[in-house]
Amino acid sequence: MPGWLGFEWRVALRFLREGRMQTLLIIVGVAAGVAVIAYITALVNGLQANTVNKTLGTQAHISLRAPDDAVTPSWPHAPGVEVMSESQARAQRLRSVANWQALLPLLEQGPEVRTVSPMVSGSGLALRGEASQSIALMGVDLERYDRMADLRGKRVSGELRLEPGEAVLGTELARDLGLRVGDRFSVNTGRVSDSVRVTALVDLGIKDLNRRTVIVPLRSAQSLLNLPGGATVIELQVHDVWTAEQVAAELRRMLPYKIESWQETNAQLVSALRAQSISTAVIRIVVAIVVVLGIASVLVVSVVQKQREIGILRAMGATRGQIQRVFLVEGALVGALGSVLGVLLSMSLIWLFSVLALGSDGMPLFAIHLPFDTAVRTALLAVVCGVLAALAPARRAARMDPAQAIRL
Repeated sequence: MPGWLGFEWRVALRFLREGRMQTLLIIVGVAAGVAVIAYITALVNGLQANTVNKTLGTQAHISLRAPDDAVTPSWPHAPGVEVMSESQARAQRLRSVANWQALLPLLEQGPEVRTVSPMVSGSGLALRGEASQSIALMGVDLERYDRMADLRGKRVSGELRLEPGEAVLGTELARDLGLRVGDRFSVNTGRVSDSVRVTALVDLGIKDLNRRTVIVPLRSAQSLLNLPGGATVIELQVHDVWTAEQVAAELRRMLPYKIESWQETNAQLVSALRAQSISTAVIRIVVAIVVVLGIASVLVVSVVQKQREIGILRAMGATRGQIQRVFLVEGALVGALGSVLGVLLSMSLIWLFSVLALGSDGMPLFAIHLPFDTAVRTALLAVVCGVLAALAPARRAARMDPAQAIRL
């Protein structure tokens, strides 16, 4: 311990020991505040990560499509000539991304890009006997698409493979059509009809997707949707989902395609997540203010109670700076002890949540943990709050007149 701090530390510890009950109560109060901040932060982060993972579990972070068909403007007329015309938006047809095969290696070179997968998607009907269901037909390169959507992790039954004439179905669609692995059914897209065999059933995590998803090989979908050699969309996943919009903006500047990030296609979800983050920040600020006020109030009372001791110390030669540092050290010690206890308390709350908040399958609703950097930041915040709270009482103690303090 540095010599110049020895006096301040000894006096601060003596004052804290003398006011045992006050010290204990304020340390518990700081611990409660730290626990609330750390637990709420971990809970909201876990909830947001779970929401994003479920939403993007089978979606691309960025999608690249052919530009929309636009109405060709009429021939420009001479100045001063008024022409009455009316244009109607053109119906959009299924179109392939131009030069998509050459585009794949170019997109994969991006440092932020994790995987790229071409797809042919369209609508159709799944038919089996008298039963029929509208479907979303997806033609994929299984190896690429599995890296993006983790189909193997979502497999419920069967063997995940896609050869010509084979298909992977969502569990709800298979139930509606009475299909099992190995059964055959027909896919009709209006122009073409083909019989396919079920090789696997997958649970995509969203009931609506499970009810309408049929995944077939890329070439099979090209034939069914009358788009030979084409791909209607190229899907990308990035390493950090929150950088998707920046990556999409860079791609828009480089390529003449219609490029959308998941933030654009899920605008309501992004707004909800932002509102959630703002609410969490407000809670943290309010709790921090309460912690500061609590420490300040206890130290103010301590200054009043210790007026005689402060006067004696000043009469013995203690400087105003030393007296001020005594109470700053008190605030720092209260913040440090409270932060350690608060982090331990927050870890206990997280453990209780994981044990008590269980889903219908007996597993925790979502993963929640307290990252080390979050714990350190929260603990440092408590120490800073303790020092800030001690400023006013420390100044008041330093300004005391020794003679008057001793007489009180």
